[in-house]
Amino acid sequence: MTPTIRWVQTRLRDLGFEPGPIDGLRGPRTDAAITAFKRSIGFRARPYLGPLTLEALKETKVADGPAWMAAAAQVRGLHEARDTSRLRSWFDRSVSWIDPREIPWCGAFVATCHRKADPGIALPENPLGARNWGKFGKACPPVFGATLVFWRGSKSGWKGHVGFYHGEDDTHFHVLGGNQSNAVTVSRIAKGRLLGARWPAGEPVTTRPIFLAPSGAPITTNEA
Repeated sequence: MTPTIRWVQTRLRDLGFEPGPIDGLRGPRTDAAITAFKRSIGFRARPYLGPLTLEALKETKVADGPAWMAAAAQVRGLHEARDTSRLRSWFDRSVSWIDPREIPWCGAFVATCHRKADPGIALPENPLGARNWGKFGKACPPVFGATLVFWRGSKSGWKGHVGFYHGEDDTHFHVLGGNQSNAVTVSRIAKGRLLGARWPAGEPVTTRPIFLAPSGAPITTNEA
């Protein structure tokens, strides 16, 4: 049986490549996802959907994401004003004293996700400071689930932002983080703002980069 476009779209989404609506209609977002998938496996990056590409879609395994990414996904969409009490009760006790409406909470979000995955994990001193995550764990490549640390305002300044690698396109990382438009969202952050990527010490890096089309996530320059 020849796979349908709906199957292709579903498979692309399962593998982390956003094809747009799963509607069986092949449009520019589906073509962009096909192109991104082919680039990720070393095929010529174009939207041609031939037998080799279909076979690769069938054979490529869906990587299990780190446990902290599952924790992050569970609260995606929570807003600091609309869901204040729920956020505060979800936060790890080391940061649960903050009011997310008043204090930047991207670091609290990352700290809580890591503590949900490993209650004994060593957090940075003052995990609320985004740049403090630059010394967390060990350095790693930007891959799915990596903790990404960014500068904000000025590279030489003290302000920053921290979140999890969710994917990337040619110019931006797609970051799953808190305090992005005042909520837990996936936003695009320019690659030039990256200070470093980190992974929990003692944990093997088991994931890979995920290449996405630019559409589907807003660009942010001043996370709040």
